[in-house]
Amino acid sequence: MALAILLPARATCQGMPVYDNTNFISLAKSLIESAKQTSELLKTVKFLKEQKERIEEVSNVIKQLKAVRELTRNNQHLFDLVRDDLREILNSPYIKAEEVNRISGSFNAIIEQALEDADFISEILSSDHLKMTDAERAIILKEKELQSKEMVIEIEQKARRYREIISFRRMQDKINNRETNY
Repeated sequence: MALAILLPARATCQGMPVYDNTNFISLAKSLIESAKQTSELLKTVKFLKEQKERIEEVSNVIKQLKAVRELTRNNQHLFDLVRDDLREILNSPYIKAEEVNRISGSFNAIIEQALEDADFISEILSSDHLKMTDAERAIILKEKELQSKEMVIEIEQKARRYREIISFRRMQDKINNRETNY
C-alpha cells in the first residue's frame, strides 16, 4: 500500500486505450456516403458545364441568324432604294447626259460591295475551311450587318443629294423661263 501511495498518479491511471467500434463504423459509413455525394456533385457539375456550352452554341447560332436576317433585310432595302431612286433620278429631265454614267457608277459601286459582302457571308456560313468558331462568325456577321446599314444610309444620302440637285435645277428652270408681265 505504501508503494501505491508513493507512485505518481500518472503511472497508476494508465491503462489500455479503449476503441468504440460503433463510432468507427459510423465514421466509415459517413465517409463512403460523402464520397458518393461528391461523385454525384462532380457528375452534376460536368452536366451543367455541357449544358452551358450547348446554350452558348445555340445563343451564337441565334445571333448569327439574327445578323443574317438583318443583313438580308438591309440588302433588300438597299436594292429597292437603288432600283426606285436611281430610276427616278435618271428619268428626270434635269439630269444631264454626262451625269448619268457618274450617278449610275456611284450607285452600282455600293450594290457591288453589297453583293461581295453577301458572297463572303455565304462563304462564312457554308464552308468550314475558314476554321471559325460560332462566336467568331457572329462577330463577323455583326460587322457586316453594320456595314450594310452604313451602305443603306449612304444610298439614302446620295439619293437625297441628287433629288436636291433636281429640285434646285427645276426651280432654276422655272425662274429662268417664267413669263414676265411688265
